[in-house]
Amino acid sequence: MTITTSTLGRAAGLAAAAAGLLFIAVQINHPPMEVASVSTTEWVVRNSMKVVMAALALAGMTGMYVRQVRQAGLMGLVGYLLFASGYLVMMAIAFVAAYILPSLAETAPAYVDDVLTVASGGSPTGDVGLFATANQISGVGYLAGGVIFGIALFRVRVLARWAAALLAVATASTVLLQVLPYAFHRLFAVPTGVALIGLGVSLWRDQRQAARTSRDSSALSPASGQAVR
Repeated sequence: MTITTSTLGRAAGLAAAAAGLLFIAVQINHPPMEVASVSTTEWVVRNSMKVVMAALALAGMTGMYVRQVRQAGLMGLVGYLLFASGYLVMMAIAFVAAYILPSLAETAPAYVDDVLTVASGGSPTGDVGLFATANQISGVGYLAGGVIFGIALFRVRVLARWAAALLAVATASTVLLQVLPYAFHRLFAVPTGVALIGLGVSLWRDQRQAARTSRDSSALSPASGQAVR
């Protein structure tokens, strides 16, 4: 198998679409943010899915940015870096939730409860170290990066504009969660997931068409050794 830029582009598109599907899937019937939930197998599985989702999203948005790096300009770069940083920290938080918190649920339940409180947007009673800062960085990167990156993609007109617009609107709307119950966090993630699916499929189609065009050009080129009629 020959690895080409279009092959990597299609892979990035599939990664983004898969990330969107996982982003939606992990929200369905999500267990409550309580210490009792942390010790369950479901908790580990869901947060492991979040780690995979964040990694796939990073690969997907990198493919989107590389596809239109020249057209996107400074806005695209800033949006990509912010959005990627948000997902990178999100992946780290999900890793901690999946593989570290369960081992502390019995020995340090108060600490685990404080971490869950911070993750839910509340104020902890104890010291959670840099977790609160990491949670804020993830939130700011997700919100600001999603808005800027979505607008940049919309302006460039390479990928599906409806998906780019939805990404910007969906991430911007999360600011409302400051005044809404935590239960709404699950609902607000769905539009972003749909946007990632739309952008991923659009990137995959774009790169498939680019590959076809490249093959057709090679077939008609005199350099291919074939007669041109």
